[in-house]
Amino acid sequence: MSLVTTKQLLLDAQKGGYAIGAFNVENMEMVQAVVAAAEELQSPVILQTTPSTVKYADLAYFYANVKTAAEKASVPIVMHLDHGNSFELAMQALRTGYTSIMIDGSHESFEDNIKVSKAVVDACHPSGVCVEAELGKVGGKEDDLDGGDDNPYTDPREAIEFVEKTGVDSLAVAIGTAHGVYKGTPKVDVERLSEIQKVVSIPLVLHGTSGVPDEVVKECIRRGICKVNYATDLRIAFSKGVNEVLHDAPDTIDPKKYNSKGRDEVKKYVMDKIKVCGSAGKAF
Repeated sequence: MSLVTTKQLLLDAQKGGYAIGAFNVENMEMVQAVVAAAEELQSPVILQTTPSTVKYADLAYFYANVKTAAEKASVPIVMHLDHGNSFELAMQALRTGYTSIMIDGSHESFEDNIKVSKAVVDACHPSGVCVEAELGKVGGKEDDLDGGDDNPYTDPREAIEFVEKTGVDSLAVAIGTAHGVYKGTPKVDVERLSEIQKVVSIPLVLHGTSGVPDEVVKECIRRGICKVNYATDLRIAFSKGVNEVLHDAPDTIDPKKYNSKGRDEVKKYVMDKIKVCGSAGKAF
């Protein structure tokens, strides 16, 4: 089927008490792996790229990969810009054909975050493309994403004003998760999440989920999370598969042999997280 937007997928997840897994992809094999996992479990799925991934290749390269996979698939697939760091990049993704856009103005002042997020909403909504924004800063560092050391959590009172003034379709909240590899077990403020969920009606998004215990993720979903992002652990899974092949046969020169093993590892990981999100069997 054709690529879809997140609009109905996240509203259905919100109503049904589950979440949609959003997986960062870096190459064709990872795209294939995520879609294959979604097909096998009959789950909707979101594939996404960050600014650094796009910089490595190009928006059009990744869009073409995902669009091709979506056209061959029987489940709903979304192409999402993750952590869009400027209005200009968001517009480039929109023009390329991305069906979901995140604008991350969380490093700006509250007022400037509202301003840039509303500008992206005003540009995307006429095309039916949904917009995600972030309030507070998800901590850690991955690629060019740096949450800084202060890592302020999302204030529920600010969340009300932010959603009303921007018109965003979903909101990424900062409740203690972080990008990259955790040092120790993350302390996730689920009570703060419940406070936000009580006052904000739109679907909520959890970033920095790689390494968060599955039971904590499930609890966050019970408290209102409708989209769960995974990135670092997909890279780890892919690299694990590649390294296994090269360890056992260091003279291997055919990329298909080690990339296919990386693809297998990513598929296994994604299938596991789709089950954690509770979206298996939710494709329509």
